[in-house]
Amino acid sequence: MRKAKTPARWFAEVEMAVQFFDLDPMQIVWHGNYVKYLEVARCALLDKIGYNYGQMQESGYMWPIIEMNLRYAGPAAFGQRLLLRAEIVEWENRLRIDYLISDLATGKRLNRATTTQVAVDIKSGEMCFVSPAILFEKLGVPAP
Repeated sequence: MRKAKTPARWFAEVEMAVQFFDLDPMQIVWHGNYVKYLEVARCALLDKIGYNYGQMQESGYMWPIIEMNLRYAGPAAFGQRLLLRAEIVEWENRLRIDYLISDLATGKRLNRATTTQVAVDIKSGEMCFVSPAILFEKLGVPAP
C-alpha cells in the first residue's frame, strides 16, 4: 500500500453552506448528515480523476464502501460555510479516501473521516483483491 505525497489531481475540495434541513433539535448538523457531506466530496474527487460512478459501471466494476470511520471534532451550524476535502491515499488493493471537513472562514477542523471501497466485478459479483487496471490508468500510475 502506497502512502506518498498526494498528486494535485488526487484530491478535491468543495465549498458548501449548512442547510436548515441538515440540523438536529440542538440546531447543529445531525451526525448522520456528515456521511452525505463525504459523498459530495467523494463525487467531486471521482469526477476530477475521470472515474465517477457511471464510469465505474461502464468499466465493469462497482466500488461499494466496505468501511467508514468518522471522528467529530466540533459542530457545524445553520448557514456556516464549510470546506469539504477528499483525498485518495490508497489505491493498489482498495480505494481509501481520507476526508477533512472544516470551517471555511477559520480553517477549524470539524470532522475527519475515511472510507474504504473495493472493486467488485459486475458480471461475476466477485470482489477483486487487486484494484483493476482502469483505476491505475485514471490515477496515472503504473499497475503492479
